[in-house]
Amino acid sequence: MTHRNPPSPKVTEQHPKSGGCKSAFCDFPAPLSAVAAMAETDRCYYCYDAPCMKACPAEINVPQFIHRIAEHNIRGAAETILSANELGGMCARVCPTEVLCEQACVRQAQEAKPVEIGRLQRFATDQYFANPGKPLFKRATDSGCKAAVVGAGPAGLTVAHRLARQGHDVVLFDANPKLGGLNEYGLARYKTSSEFAQQEINWLLSIGGIEVRTNRKLGQDFQLADLTAQYDAVFLGLGLGAVNSLGIKEPALPEIREAVEFIKELRQADDLGTLQVGNHVLVIGGGMTAVDAAVQAKKLGATEVTMVYRRGEADFKASAHEINWARENGVTIQCWAKPKAIHSEDGLIAVSFVKTATQHGRLVETDEHFTIATDMLLKAIGQRYQPWSETLQPTLKNGRIAIDDECRTSIVGVWAGGDCVDGGQDLTVDAVRLGKLAAQSMDRAMRLNAQMSPILEKEVSNG
Repeated sequence: MTHRNPPSPKVTEQHPKSGGCKSAFCDFPAPLSAVAAMAETDRCYYCYDAPCMKACPAEINVPQFIHRIAEHNIRGAAETILSANELGGMCARVCPTEVLCEQACVRQAQEAKPVEIGRLQRFATDQYFANPGKPLFKRATDSGCKAAVVGAGPAGLTVAHRLARQGHDVVLFDANPKLGGLNEYGLARYKTSSEFAQQEINWLLSIGGIEVRTNRKLGQDFQLADLTAQYDAVFLGLGLGAVNSLGIKEPALPEIREAVEFIKELRQADDLGTLQVGNHVLVIGGGMTAVDAAVQAKKLGATEVTMVYRRGEADFKASAHEINWARENGVTIQCWAKPKAIHSEDGLIAVSFVKTATQHGRLVETDEHFTIATDMLLKAIGQRYQPWSETLQPTLKNGRIAIDDECRTSIVGVWAGGDCVDGGQDLTVDAVRLGKLAAQSMDRAMRLNAQMSPILEKEVSNG
């Protein structure tokens, strides 16, 4: 057994050298200047039947918006983006463009350097939101229909905006005091500011016809059965409400935290200098949340941050770009190890690991062990869907809500999308994609029901 990183006595204070200042959390990558944006548009071939557009889950017309930037038509570029993706400004910041649109870029194949589509998309949306002028979209004539949207994350916000544009009234419920879901509470602070998340939401709500009810939790403050009785259609964009356990005994210590809660606290902090961080931080997990937590712990002043994942680097849920970003920020990455026990004494923690390997495609434990000492353990091993307390529940598949190709659940009149559904990819842009599908289906269903209701009432009255 080997030991690493003996922690200093009970350290959870802000260090004088800390990156807790705002400058350490500046946007990464930095936004393009106007000159750089124009130069980048020159690299676009404006391909017919563009592969970048096909690779975008939201189906944004990439060549069109880039061409409009080149013509200094920022409003037109923003309209192209936002008509396909209401959260195009946020997606420009957080989408893994390196494995989506930019990976498909013809320039990538020719030069191994794609057009910087994500940064151009951010340039267009940032410029537009800074001076929006008259609205891009108007509400259609009142349909007389009313929908409930539960969960104001990317999927729910997309549904609410699209239904409102079609003339439907929408009531948007969320358990948190702020709208946005993971865009508000779950992203690394250097990826986007809270101010931008709310600016984008304020623009989205400006379409009108959307009533917001925050601090309202499904199963606690209202029930799904009530919504199905009161509304013409219901959408569930619940996200993943529970976190996975390590599968070992976990002492109830303040030094052991869920990474999602650490990130949430950091996102909502007014003064980063007041946040507590250990000297030697250990993050268990290999996804985007693990990277975000590890890098931000380092930026807050941790002397050493180590990420440990049970499989190899090729199996990380985080992209290669994110993994490289973690290393650039001084995070040590340890693969092929899983935790076996947590030992604690007087606020000092040591985690025992067993090294792993694959045999015939299966993960197995080896005879080799090691221990990492830490004064702050962040668990980032994934989240799971959590049903609410009520008899009426949709059918599940693979632990999440089962939906068809129109995002309909097993309950008539109830749709779902985002991270809570089977097949969701835990990406903002994928949640938008599912929200678009659901809104289209909900619009059709409500209009059909509205047309059929007078006919059915007449048949009943005629006996």
